[in-house]
Amino acid sequence: MATFTLPAAAKRAIFEPEHEDYRESYATFLQKEVVPHYAEWERNQIVARELFTRCAEHGFLAMEVPERYGGNGVSDWRFNVVLCEEGVRAGVGDAVAGPMLHTDIVLPYLMASADDDQKERWLPAVASGQKILAIAMTEPGTGSDLAAIKTSARPDGDGGYILNGAKTFITNGINADLVVVAARTSEDKHGGLSLFVVERGMPGFERGKQIDKLGQHASDTAELFFEDVAVPAANRLGPEGSGFLQLIARLVPERLILAVGTIVGCEGAFAWTLDYIKQRTAFGRPIGSFQNSRFVMAELKTKIEITRCFVDRCIERYVDGSCTVEEAAMAKWWTTDLLGEVTDAGVQLHGGYGYTTEYPIGKAWIDARISRIYAGTNEIMKELIGRTLGL
Repeated sequence: MATFTLPAAAKRAIFEPEHEDYRESYATFLQKEVVPHYAEWERNQIVARELFTRCAEHGFLAMEVPERYGGNGVSDWRFNVVLCEEGVRAGVGDAVAGPMLHTDIVLPYLMASADDDQKERWLPAVASGQKILAIAMTEPGTGSDLAAIKTSARPDGDGGYILNGAKTFITNGINADLVVVAARTSEDKHGGLSLFVVERGMPGFERGKQIDKLGQHASDTAELFFEDVAVPAANRLGPEGSGFLQLIARLVPERLILAVGTIVGCEGAFAWTLDYIKQRTAFGRPIGSFQNSRFVMAELKTKIEITRCFVDRCIERYVDGSCTVEEAAMAKWWTTDLLGEVTDAGVQLHGGYGYTTEYPIGKAWIDARISRIYAGTNEIMKELIGRTLGL
């Protein structure tokens, strides 16, 4: 498994010594518990469920869960950033995408909106990794437009709901035990969405086959189907009609954590390429010594350094509560476009070897492509930024 070493600037001012200690511990954990199994999980297109429980045992899962529910009660988002960065750095970002989604994307919905009874029911198993989380927003005919969700939850006459619909591209879709499902409870465009926690084994809840993706194979992705699923009112997450606002509230950190992992991916692809062009020769000299190679690498290095500064500023601003929707959209769009540029240039400079599995740049190139699509397409990001300009 190819790994790379972050530059000395990895010990950055936004982190405290405890974050760096945590980083070192997690890096060690990845080399021991993930890297040896990565090839198998990639072939199977799913990680073993034991990865979640092992992460929990070592303090790398659902850290925000309060101690009274079996968690660590750590709400400092910078620890999530460390997990994301080190997963990508170790070359196993898609394998740890499931635990990251469990911890950083889905758990906050439960922490913010679950009532005391729901927390008692769900959080202990979530903290221990015994119950795996997923969130289901995207539908076969609905992508970035949350207001267009068609999955319905109609009253059953006894205070509960009957859920019908389909979701697709759901990370942790196969492994998940608790799925936060966005469904329509009225025709109101925004006020008609509600969130429900659908549990493994509920009659009518079925999973399709794993989606055969072009890349990121160690991350299980599936279609989910709901046919007359009886969901009790006790499984509604937050008030009826609050789903849209709940979803919108979580888009900033979701896009930021994607940017966090993506800029590390840029640094890694650059490092691999730089090392390669220093060693590979053509016409009796290293290919990195040609002006075109130097110019390409100089441009990429500059863009990466500038982007790193912006992403770190966004992290800092999110921690202090001042990061905006606009800034998160900028970070998501810019970093993912840049990753495409860096990996594509890397493949080109590797020559034919860049199009093989012998060098990690080819896999990075393939895996990078989806980043411009999920968490809201980059076209949507530009739309969001444009709206803040009064356009």
